[in-house]
Amino acid sequence: QVQLVESGGGLAQDGGSLRLSCEASGVSFSLYDMGWYRQAPGKERGLVARIDRGGSTYYADSVKGRFTISRDNAKNTVFLQMNSLEPEDTGVYYCNARRVVFAINQWGKGILVTVSS
Repeated sequence: QVQLVESGGGLAQDGGSLRLSCEASGVSFSLYDMGWYRQAPGKERGLVARIDRGGSTYYADSVKGRFTISRDNAKNTVFLQMNSLEPEDTGVYYCNARRVVFAINQWGKGILVTVSS
């Protein structure tokens, strides 16, 4: 079973940047599609960005052009570079690892990002 540990969250100013990291252990990381989800206060968890095994990426419309997802298979780590942060980006960010064909869908514990105006 994959274990996911997020890091890099915290407080940022409006217009600032943060870089989230998620390190995976216990699995063949390169075989997993990886994603970042966000749950804002009072809202449901939603997809922010995803990168598949082959490196193809997907972004929610609200973060296109501001966030970049990447992965380093040698380090079993997925990153989310967040630039031009807005107060609306505030929330708990969760790392996700999945292998659809095997119905595997694992979550990290989440990390808080707060963007002040």
